[in-house]
Amino acid sequence: MKPLATDQPVREIRIASRSVTGTVPSLGAYESTLERDFMEILRFDPNIDRFVPQPLTINFVDRAGCMRSYTPDGLIHFKQSSASRAVPVLFEVKYRTDFRKDWKALIQKFRAAKEYCIDKGWRFEVFTEREIRTPYLNNVKFLWPYLDRRPVPETAVEVLRILADLGEADPDLLLCAICHDLDNRARLIPVLWHLVATGSIGCDLNIPLNMRSRIWALQDD
Repeated sequence: MKPLATDQPVREIRIASRSVTGTVPSLGAYESTLERDFMEILRFDPNIDRFVPQPLTINFVDRAGCMRSYTPDGLIHFKQSSASRAVPVLFEVKYRTDFRKDWKALIQKFRAAKEYCIDKGWRFEVFTEREIRTPYLNNVKFLWPYLDRRPVPETAVEVLRILADLGEADPDLLLCAICHDLDNRARLIPVLWHLVATGSIGCDLNIPLNMRSRIWALQDD
């Protein structure tokens, strides 16, 4: 019988030699700073419906014929819409040095996980610092403080209106177009980054954000 995924971890977070444990709000516990960073990316992504850490344990037979078990780090469920039908992603977060050191054992676990996912219609992915610690992560950390801000609605509408007139700009040019007073311009900066964080203003989050970053007005559906 295939193991079933749960909404709760199937094992407890344990302390290892290089562990840095803690909890990311709304997502759960992590065992390393790399897992923490990955969970911060997940928490920021509006397309993710829910995340389950250590969702299931997969039993498999290794090359020596011995029964082994493997518990992946997490399972991501995506929001479904008419435009997007993303399948769940079962994943492991692993430092590249650990992967190289233990690859003979890990590759058997990952093959078992991939076979399990094929049977379920899911995907299995391994994420290392190469995929996680990118400019996107830095942008997420920068934008988080602005995400829950609640700007005056009229001010946000005005910022969006001016950007729509310009079509494309950068934050510095946009603020200059809205007002000439430096103090008022400074007060608009949190509003602008809030609109970027919520996806109301378009930008490329894979490139480091600054006051010269390219931003653009989004078309209404």
